[in-house]
Amino acid sequence: MFLANSVRAIVRPPRPHLRAALGARGRRRVEAFLPAWGDRHPTPLLALPALAATVGVGAIHIKDEGQRLGLQSFKALGGADAVLSLLLDAGARRLGRDLAPAEIASSEMREIAAAITVACATDGNHGRSVAAGARLAGCRAVVFVHAGVSPSRAAAIAAFGAEIVRVAGDYDDSVAAAAATAAREGWIVVSDTSWDGYEDIPLTVMQGYSVMAGEALDALPVPPPHLFLQAGVGGMAAAVAAYFAEVLGPAAPKVAVVEPERAACLFASAEAGRLVTVPHNQPTVMAMLDCRTPSLLAWEILASLADGFVTLAEDQAIDAMKRLAAPLAGDPPIVAGESGGAGLAGFFVCLSDPDARAALGLDRESRILLFNTEGATDPALYAGIVGRNPEEVAGRLASAAQS
Repeated sequence: MFLANSVRAIVRPPRPHLRAALGARGRRRVEAFLPAWGDRHPTPLLALPALAATVGVGAIHIKDEGQRLGLQSFKALGGADAVLSLLLDAGARRLGRDLAPAEIASSEMREIAAAITVACATDGNHGRSVAAGARLAGCRAVVFVHAGVSPSRAAAIAAFGAEIVRVAGDYDDSVAAAAATAAREGWIVVSDTSWDGYEDIPLTVMQGYSVMAGEALDALPVPPPHLFLQAGVGGMAAAVAAYFAEVLGPAAPKVAVVEPERAACLFASAEAGRLVTVPHNQPTVMAMLDCRTPSLLAWEILASLADGFVTLAEDQAIDAMKRLAAPLAGDPPIVAGESGGAGLAGFFVCLSDPDARAALGLDRESRILLFNTEGATDPALYAGIVGRNPEEVAGRLASAAQS
């Protein structure tokens, strides 16, 4: 289902500091931390010319975040960066001087970090990023996971040394539990969602996502006129939309926000004209997008910058995963997790909807930019859906790249 954004006519534009923080300045700040990971290479931007020709648009490109920093998700840019930034700030206060990102591994910083605990709630990928950042910096991490987080995803977080706390209920319940426990214990919450009175850290997390937006824009021959961005609480979609708006100004692309229909909190907020929480009924296969309440910061940005909101049925997301794993001849295979291909699925929805095509200006000249936000972070589930294991699909991509 597609909903044109009528809210933008009545809401205030995002506060100037938000767009500035998510533009080129924010990208530069985060990129200064990337050498600490030992990997400075951008993730690949892949073209799908056969698919574009078949569906009748000018071009389709997909930024493959499944290959980001060994964590298989765009979240690698957010949570870990926020942890490192917070710890360097703590170190600067303790030592009375500014610290460079490279000093995160110094003996002075390791001593400071050892006394700090960071906490977060997660559907899987954000928690893995926070845990990885905590291990790199030498601080303690406690990650709250809800009932819908698979054992393999929880184990992947624990592999980075994080303590796992299981919470009954859904993602929003785990967010509340993490915040309450951290307040009681004196821990630092590193959340990718924001609420009234809690904005600075989520904004730092969102700044990380400006890196992938900037890399995509650098790699494209011309800026894209269309973005289809999947959303849970909306942090990634808002950060990417804000980056393009800040850097390109009036030439910024049309933005469609894509959500599971079982957890379409941004769609519902746009429909109501205010931020709302949707009831949690059935879980969605798009587990990383299974959120009931938008991030306050994300809503502020997307209410103004999004051109439309799209909801997905379960089978539409599954079809996109399969299409990426087994593409048309000439297109590269891509390992996209259950949420990773949602942007492509949202694009297909809009192509088949005359109102959406008109509102977004989709035609034979349209150039589409998508983000595969995660690889196979639950390999067994991926294999069960796609019918191939992720290593096989990735191997075919590597072979195609060498030929």
